[in-house]
Amino acid sequence: MEKSKMKTKWRPTLMLCLMLATPLLTQATEPAGIQPPLPLTLSDALEIALSKNLTVRIAGEEIERQEYARKGTYASLFPQIDFVGDYQYAIRKQMMYMDGMDLGGTGDAEEESSAGSGGVQVGRDHTWSVGFSASVPIVSASLWKSLKISGYDVELAVEKARSSRIEMRNQVKQAFYSVLFAEESVKVFREAYDNALRNYQDIEAKFEQGLESEYDMIRADVNVKNAEPDLYNAENSLELTHWRLKALMGIDLERPIECIGSFAEYETEMYGNFLATDTLLTNNSDLRQLDIQYHQLKKTKEMQIAEYYPTLNASFSYLWNAMANDFRFKNYRWDPYAFVGVSLKVPLFSGGQRYSNVKQTSIGIRQMEWQRDDTERNLRVTVKQYYDEMNTSIKQYHAARRGVEQAEKGYYISVKRYDTGDGTLLEINDSQLSLTNARLNLNQSVYNFLIARAELEKTLGSEQTL
Repeated sequence: MEKSKMKTKWRPTLMLCLMLATPLLTQATEPAGIQPPLPLTLSDALEIALSKNLTVRIAGEEIERQEYARKGTYASLFPQIDFVGDYQYAIRKQMMYMDGMDLGGTGDAEEESSAGSGGVQVGRDHTWSVGFSASVPIVSASLWKSLKISGYDVELAVEKARSSRIEMRNQVKQAFYSVLFAEESVKVFREAYDNALRNYQDIEAKFEQGLESEYDMIRADVNVKNAEPDLYNAENSLELTHWRLKALMGIDLERPIECIGSFAEYETEMYGNFLATDTLLTNNSDLRQLDIQYHQLKKTKEMQIAEYYPTLNASFSYLWNAMANDFRFKNYRWDPYAFVGVSLKVPLFSGGQRYSNVKQTSIGIRQMEWQRDDTERNLRVTVKQYYDEMNTSIKQYHAARRGVEQAEKGYYISVKRYDTGDGTLLEINDSQLSLTNARLNLNQSVYNFLIARAELEKTLGSEQTL
């Protein structure tokens, strides 16, 4: 009896402890490390991609590398100052002769007879030389021309970096539009699934009341089962488009994202954007790079022609020399000497190498001109293609918009006819299929317009949305 009273006494206290501990237990069992979705607009996605994408960063580093290369070329105009050191060991010392003076024989009668008089060996076993030397070009036409070429190298690196940014913007835009298209597709297939499920539930309720046949209930259930795979495929496509966008942006693939925007926002801008489209190729990156390379070849030819011209250099040296027959450095006598001079070099013959280089570059210039003309013609065809695709997408959009309105009306009428007994389940299924296709066609027309516009922006070399 006492034990029963004790259990009754402690039961409320135990229940209270469990009630207080339940939130703590629930919080402890929640998965840790789940991040909230990262909201992204198209501008946010572009900004993140341009700041984190490795391709764009490599192109930016190339600009800096070419800047240092250009500075290295300009350094050739300044004096080159070096510390020099030299050591020589005399295996056999040089003989010195002076006419009219007998400096003593060498012990070799044949040598003395041929020399006409005796000679003397000069120098010592070890000769040391240390000091500083400097040289600077005074006249060097080929060097001055090469400075222009290095400047074009920097311009080309800058243009390639711009091309990388344009390409990245195009890829991110297409990936972002793909996400929006996948989201719209999920909405369409989910609505089709919900309609099929709603019809099945209504028919099932009527069947239980004896108002519908079992065949219609089975058909309605089959429609629900047929709508599920399309919905699952659309959801899977949406997940894949998220991953592709995150990969382009350079962010963690496991980080959830939420793209802000819908096709409805772009529908009102389609016609205005189409009319404001500028189709000039002034900013096309491919043509700009070809122009820079063309100017590079022109300067290269001028530099090669300048190799026929004389060059004049100035030099200066200040050295200390020491000569000895041993290695007792503390006893060495270091004698300084200095000189300044100029060096003139006049090219005369190089086996035709300079001539061949000039002719080779001339051929390259003609090839570059033809390549630019061909590239420009192909780009004009590409611009017209994307421009026509935008125009076609607008026409498809207007047709699809009217199709959606009629399909919605048709579906509503078929449901009402079935409810009143004048229609059949087949009419509902047919009208639902027409409505789904009409909405998909509407979304496809907007998506095609956005993709064509993004490709046109890339072709025109625009870094802003048209």
